[in-house]
Amino acid sequence: MAGNSSRKGATRNPGSKKGATVGTGGQSRKRLEGKGPTPKAADRDYHPAARRAKAAAKNAMKASGKGTGRPSSTGGRSQQRRSSSSASSEMVAGRNPVVEALRAGVPAKALYVATGIDNDDRVRESLKTAADAGLPLLEASRTDLDRLTGGAVHQGLVLQVPPYDYAHPSDLLELAVDSGRPPLLVVLDGVTDPRNLGAVVRSVSAFGGHGVIVPERRAAGMTATAWKTSAGAAARTPVARVANINRAIESLKAAGLFVVGLDAGGDVELPGLELATGPLVLIAGAEGKGLSRLVRENCDAIASIPMIGGTESLNASVAMGVSLYEVSRLRASR
Repeated sequence: MAGNSSRKGATRNPGSKKGATVGTGGQSRKRLEGKGPTPKAADRDYHPAARRAKAAAKNAMKASGKGTGRPSSTGGRSQQRRSSSSASSEMVAGRNPVVEALRAGVPAKALYVATGIDNDDRVRESLKTAADAGLPLLEASRTDLDRLTGGAVHQGLVLQVPPYDYAHPSDLLELAVDSGRPPLLVVLDGVTDPRNLGAVVRSVSAFGGHGVIVPERRAAGMTATAWKTSAGAAARTPVARVANINRAIESLKAAGLFVVGLDAGGDVELPGLELATGPLVLIAGAEGKGLSRLVRENCDAIASIPMIGGTESLNASVAMGVSLYEVSRLRASR
């Protein structure tokens, strides 16, 4: 700059340790060293990803038997039981849902009651039913109940329901052998409404079936709603859960069971189904979609229910109830 060419810039006065110095440009010994690249989230102890990784490693060690002093079981049956017991408890929230669940005999661990709750008929009945059943009655603040239910509308009543103890498909076959009757199992292919599942469990119990098989993913499980819809039948009829429904079907076929899918436009009509008197698996598809392609291809036969009046299809639980009745009737007549 004209008239200022002799300016030395940021310098320190001679003999002084104060004042600015000329920048090093990151080239000398005084350059900034930095902290290196940012560690991955899982490598940072304070990060949620690190805590999840530690929890997963701990669960993996438990599953393999390490650190427990006991050898691990390699059977799929034990692994199935273990996976079901690790699920979290379900919270039934609200006065009507709680009292209905208690009336239906849904298994429960505890009844949470808000501090200073206003007393009405539903609250009194819930408290009496829980007390008669020997359930712990726990008083909690509404803030705690909000946290337990994830912000659901609980109206001061929350019922804690333990995770359902799913069976293994081999358990269902053992039950059929012990009964002395030909095996009769039901498979639900992607049914997502727990009320349909509960209704199917009730029909299986009513018509002599030995159990229900459902997939782990993208399907309804045995929640409090399903248990309630079963009207107590879930206490008598086991439900098994499998990771791959097609492999389960292949295993059942290898065990000598005939697999019949229920779908419109089937190969045979349900009345007079010849396979009904033998070891049988009935499969119902998802609501609206029906049987998936692979499941349909895996069936020995596709049966349809004759209908009149222009009705195109039936609800999955209704179709299964009709089919189970027909199988029961055919077995009784021969």
